[in-house]
Amino acid sequence: MDSPSPAALHDAVLDWYDDHARDLPWRGLEATPWSVMVSELMLQQTPVARVLPVHALWLERWPTPADLADEPTGEAVRMWGRLGYPRRALRLHAAATAIVERHGGEVPASYDDLLALPGVGDYTASAIASFAFGQRHVVLDTNVRRVLVRAVSGREFPAPAVTRAERDVATALLPDDDATAATWAVATMELGALVCTARQPSCDACPVSEMCAWRGAGFPAYDGPPRRGQAWAGTDRQCRGRIMALAREQSSVTAAQAEAAWPQAEQRERCLAGLVDDGLLTQITPGRWALPG
Repeated sequence: MDSPSPAALHDAVLDWYDDHARDLPWRGLEATPWSVMVSELMLQQTPVARVLPVHALWLERWPTPADLADEPTGEAVRMWGRLGYPRRALRLHAAATAIVERHGGEVPASYDDLLALPGVGDYTASAIASFAFGQRHVVLDTNVRRVLVRAVSGREFPAPAVTRAERDVATALLPDDDATAATWAVATMELGALVCTARQPSCDACPVSEMCAWRGAGFPAYDGPPRRGQAWAGTDRQCRGRIMALAREQSSVTAAQAEAAWPQAEQRERCLAGLVDDGLLTQITPGRWALPG
């Protein structure tokens, strides 16, 4: 099967999005650029359902970057709750501080200015410029990459990291008009999240199933490098998570409390040292730690 034409893909996906887009607080005319930025950091490796309540609480407490920048970093970590990967909270705090210092407290619209913020990479800068400011950028998250590699390239999954060929395909498919390109970015992302999922794609509900190269090729199985799993039980991530839960719930964590939360001494000490090195905990006395403040 030949690759579908850009125009056919655009029409099908954009029409589908008009009918099926979820009503999310970081979308729509009332969403501020700061709301979009917070959502993008929170949504990395985290499902929408888990992000929604934390995003709401975060924006209620810190409706602007300046409000967050005025607080200690430990409060950002505390409010992050159980979203996981709490270093993202530190990145948001650092970015908010930089926005106040460099941009008068307003999230910048320029891709280059966004990219220069702490903790903001190509994807996040492109997503904020596109979703908050309606600009034309290639936005390649996991969902978008999966949709494009299936529909256009005929493979089940993309490579572990974005390739030049993959970016070239995405660039060639980007609509010329800024507003349409921004909608295309979020529409392909939504299609991957709701229909063209990783484990159980709903091809019968897909607007591009009849032109999908992967479907036309008979759904060949992925044969690339091993894909990373999401192991949890017994890992350093789980150990760190238990210690951080204690730190969020009380003013400090003692060595005895940390031991009760994670009995394996060597792993526990390694994780405590790592949390301090990452700036997520501060050792206030020997055998006692707290959120930075």
